[in-house]
Amino acid sequence: MRWEKKGLIYCPHGEHSWEKDTFMTPHTVLMDDKIRIYGGVRDHEGVSRIKYIEVDANDPSKVLYVSDRPCLDIGEPGTFDDNGVILGDIIKVRNEWWMYYAGFQHVQKVKFYAFSGLAISKDQGKTFERYSEVPLVDRSPIGKFGCCIHTVLQEENGFKIYYAVIHSWRYLKGIPYPSYNIWCADSLDGKTFSPSVGHLCVDTDDSEYRIGRPKVYRTANGYEMFYTRDTINKEYLAGYAVSPDGRNWERKDELLNLKKSANGFDSEMACYPVKLIYKNHTYLFYNGNGMGKSGVGYAELIEE
Repeated sequence: MRWEKKGLIYCPHGEHSWEKDTFMTPHTVLMDDKIRIYGGVRDHEGVSRIKYIEVDANDPSKVLYVSDRPCLDIGEPGTFDDNGVILGDIIKVRNEWWMYYAGFQHVQKVKFYAFSGLAISKDQGKTFERYSEVPLVDRSPIGKFGCCIHTVLQEENGFKIYYAVIHSWRYLKGIPYPSYNIWCADSLDGKTFSPSVGHLCVDTDDSEYRIGRPKVYRTANGYEMFYTRDTINKEYLAGYAVSPDGRNWERKDELLNLKKSANGFDSEMACYPVKLIYKNHTYLFYNGNGMGKSGVGYAELIEE
């Protein structure tokens, strides 16, 4: 597959006190002839809140609307998401929109904890209210420091949940970085599951210390997954895997040509890819430098 980059779409520049910069971990929802893109924006202290923009589905470089307030703010002091929230996934369940998100909390002896919450919208994704003030999943033997849901697929007999678990910390040049890998588990209601009885889907190789943010899609041949990985040499890269059944995966990173550019907003990294199909277009929205500090851009699949 060959993805042709089309350039930067959007990045905030301090329009409000709660959004100094960044539009990270994008997630897209198709709405007729426009695409709503949700992302995390950071304030001056680096704390993320979730907002959205809307773009033309025929030309995503054309921004139609930019929200002027968060659709999901941070949690109350002391809660699991009091120091930032970023997107995992959004699905439509009956007349509601369910947003799965990762909430961050500062702690003293490691950089943070990160666990997943659920927020629900009854106004077609304009605003979201927390389903619970506590995370859907908390610490477990396989994820002592974090469990972050990034894809939820509605299946015939329930839900299939893909998540990253933070199992340890890797010190590189004296700086601690979270180490994680990708798992999946089944859920009857989309709200309860046990990470510890899940299935390991994609693990790091010898050159990497973390691999996560799985975005999974059904295909004619089974499933495909886009993810982001980080090497011991600190190269933040996008990756790709395929599966016949959604459980057993084969990495095919070489098939994804989404690399950093020679210059521009993605000259240092291209990460967090998310796919969307509209008519005869197949788009890949992704973040650039600083894990989205420089904003969100897109590429389009070129058939050869």
